[in-house]
Amino acid sequence: MSTNPVTINAPEGVPFIDITREFDAPVADVFRAHADPELAKQWLGPNGYEMKVDEYDFKTGGRYRYIHRDPQGEEYAFNGVYHVVRENEFVIQTFEYEGFPDAVSIESMTLVDLGDGRTRIESHAVYPTLEARDGMVESGMETGLREGYERLDALLA
Repeated sequence: MSTNPVTINAPEGVPFIDITREFDAPVADVFRAHADPELAKQWLGPNGYEMKVDEYDFKTGGRYRYIHRDPQGEEYAFNGVYHVVRENEFVIQTFEYEGFPDAVSIESMTLVDLGDGRTRIESHAVYPTLEARDGMVESGMETGLREGYERLDALLA
């Protein structure tokens, strides 16, 4: 199965990251894979990690917290708040890795209907400092995104 590339842009000198990725699936299916915690557990994060969901209320004003466990048993917890959720269209959320507290990013995700049952996700994440943004980039974010989105492709197929 071929996969669409993920594009990550972290411009020098500014504390944000832009991410784009296309999917060979309709907007409603891509949205549902983000909204349903049982589906998100199947694709979110790097290969080989298990995901435990403590809270996942994917609606405006909702909260989430989940833990990824790597194959060696090390755990990585993440949490945030959904500020805006517009079905099949747009999400604004906060994102915090609990291992690096107080560096909360604000992230938006736009789902673009490309026609012919295809979707593009356009994400924009703003960090409180350039150092926090660079830490996220250096954390293996690209591998986790690429591998997770490849599993999402398989789930959507």
